[in-house]
Amino acid sequence: MKDFPKNFLWGAAMSAPQTEGQSLAFGKSATTWDHWFQKSPEKFNQSQGPAITSGVYDHYLADCQRMEEIGLNSLRASISWARLLPDGKTINSAAVEFYRDYFSAMSAHGVEPIINLFHFDMPMWLMDQGGWESRDSIEAFAFYAKTCFELFGDLVKKWTTFNEPMVHVECGYLYQYHYPAVIDFQRAVQVGYHTLLAHKAAVKAFRAVSETGEIGIILNISPTYPKSEAKADLLAAYRSDLLNTRSFLDPAVLGSIPEDLKTLLAENDLLPEVNAGDKELIAENLVDFIGLNYYQPRRVQTPQAANRPAQMPADFYAPYDWPDKKINPYRGWEIYPEALYDVALMMKDDYHNIPWFVSENGMGVADEERFMNASGEIEDDYRIAFMEEHLSYLHQGILEGSKCFGYHAWTFIDCWSWLNGYRNRYGFYRLDLETLERSVKKSGKWFKTVSQNNGF
Repeated sequence: MKDFPKNFLWGAAMSAPQTEGQSLAFGKSATTWDHWFQKSPEKFNQSQGPAITSGVYDHYLADCQRMEEIGLNSLRASISWARLLPDGKTINSAAVEFYRDYFSAMSAHGVEPIINLFHFDMPMWLMDQGGWESRDSIEAFAFYAKTCFELFGDLVKKWTTFNEPMVHVECGYLYQYHYPAVIDFQRAVQVGYHTLLAHKAAVKAFRAVSETGEIGIILNISPTYPKSEAKADLLAAYRSDLLNTRSFLDPAVLGSIPEDLKTLLAENDLLPEVNAGDKELIAENLVDFIGLNYYQPRRVQTPQAANRPAQMPADFYAPYDWPDKKINPYRGWEIYPEALYDVALMMKDDYHNIPWFVSENGMGVADEERFMNASGEIEDDYRIAFMEEHLSYLHQGILEGSKCFGYHAWTFIDCWSWLNGYRNRYGFYRLDLETLERSVKKSGKWFKTVSQNNGF
């Protein structure tokens, strides 16, 4: 029996743009996803857009009951900025009523709400003003955050500012998976810097409003493993960690941007524009906890040919295809649960053993109807095995002293996933796309047992 700490959070993670639906109704204005889908629906899997998604806006009361039925004692969701403040300034009363009812219903069913403020859903009114490229975004986000803390702080005690901020940086400004889908390393760095400052400004606003709650940030952490112990491969791995992990984790927890990262950016003419007071803002507004999303490791080697100055991250490190890897063929991602142990020790040894939780971990599989039994239940034993393996390594890290206080699976109900639509399914509940009917999978029943036993 692997027993987990007392009051361990067993839950799931989801986001407003991927689950709520009613994307241009009840007072909500357009996000970049609404705009991009209207402009280029052919880019989206089977032309599946953000309008309906999982329909949580219309099903949240029953969904909160479903959370309780599979043993969730916590759930991470997000607020839609464009729903709450459709023009950035005016509070939408329909949104306030919805979110207050939603968070209250969670609590009524024994589910602690952990609420995130930004999950890739940039309001289009702000994107039209430059989005995260503009310093105006910092003040705009701080105002939005303060509004949320004041409106819902009596219901929510754990907040996070951003989910995976590195993703909207990379996907929007390097790899063309998010709007505006440009390729520009310098703009990507500036977007990342303004995002970091927006996070810090939100933490500052939280300290001014809340006396009892906690605030953190959710980062996607893929530990970097070099191809070999050769000096060049080790340098590639070090630079990968600087850019992908330490760029946000160090400022969030330690209050400073790594000096080696500044040097690397300076050597390649990539430093962002900085204003007076930025350093103090970064130093003074530290988080209470960290959420870490983990799906796959990052394996790198030294690039065979590299541009100088660098034009892309690939000029600092190249991917390495480990021949012994185990793969999820549906996502093309390596399955390496050992990394959760490495993450646990990293948080313990390098980040003051700050409290943290696994804020996402899961397995996306296509065409899950293949595994439906005669009674209509998805027998997703592969998902159960995936989570058991990861939890086992996490458990070992906790035994060695890492202060992990929870595990959240992605996700509660099968959700819409950006350009991929519903190609891969992750949920404890299956979603029928035609009827929006929910049905629990075998993994949901398994998770209830794990939660009830506080281990497995």
